[in-house]
Amino acid sequence: MDPDKESARGLAQMEGYLLWSAEVEEARRLAVRFTDELPWLTTTQREDVARVYTADRVAASRAMLARIAARSIELRGEYNDRYRRLRARCVAAAVVTAGAVSGTWTALTLLTR
Repeated sequence: MDPDKESARGLAQMEGYLLWSAEVEEARRLAVRFTDELPWLTTTQREDVARVYTADRVAASRAMLARIAARSIELRGEYNDRYRRLRARCVAAAVVTAGAVSGTWTALTLLTR
């Protein structure tokens, strides 16, 4: 395998890991902030609420990430199709233009003889 591609893949995995770790840490921070607003909870209750809040937030983040990934795949397909059509139109326009210029040049050459 190409070392550059493998390095890029490894960096992408590292970036994904770091982003997900930051999301989990943010969920924990928000859980602690939420439980701090409930002073009547016992320590055990506070830990349970924080655990459930964190799990809920992580599940919501995971679901959102799955939706974003699916949509990005859809968009990639749409953009690839659009690019192919645009490229075909540009090539056709270039061929028509080249033909028109060539035809005009030929006509001018024949008329000036």
